[in-house]
Amino acid sequence: MRISSEANEPLIRWPVTLDSEGRAYKRVMWTITAGILAFGALQSTWALAIGSRQLLKDGLDWGYDVVLNGLAAFVFGRGVRIERLSAFGIALILAVAGVHTLYDLWDKIANPRSIEITTITFSAVTAIVIAYLVIGALWRFRHNPNPLIQATWLSSRNDAISTTFAALIIMATRLAPVRWPEYAADLAFAGLSFQATWAIIRAEWRDKRAGEEV
Repeated sequence: MRISSEANEPLIRWPVTLDSEGRAYKRVMWTITAGILAFGALQSTWALAIGSRQLLKDGLDWGYDVVLNGLAAFVFGRGVRIERLSAFGIALILAVAGVHTLYDLWDKIANPRSIEITTITFSAVTAIVIAYLVIGALWRFRHNPNPLIQATWLSSRNDAISTTFAALIIMATRLAPVRWPEYAADLAFAGLSFQATWAIIRAEWRDKRAGEEV
């Protein structure tokens, strides 16, 4: 689905008019946002109840997904210009997530943490399940050329890859008293975030130039 662009198109267009695929995408994004928000709140509440810093961090980390998916759901269909701005916003969120991952890696090295097997395993398993549920929900939209849809697709792809590797790393740390696989994975996760950021910006820039040439 493409939303046509006019040179003097307003930043926000009312009322929102979408085709069937656009309406389906918007419903999917709101459903994903609400589901992740509910799960993140429950996980954070549990973490506070048992006093687990690691579990609380994992629960709060769902905030990135809530903001990213909620932003996409809210702005989709409101005009090409605002969708482009929001696509850059999603790219920025992914870049911040990459920087956050690098900071967390530095903190792990500077202040080694004990491994909470039960809570870390819970976080890993539930993150994998949610990541693949999201990627399954967005699968039908993966070839849509709309920059905003591509941005959310790339983000869901990153989540599926990173959470799968995280589960493998958990098993490795349970079997060996070394931390380097975890550190290497953090670098890979940060790299994925930066790669997705660049892909979104490049696709948006290409789309903008193509529109100017028409």
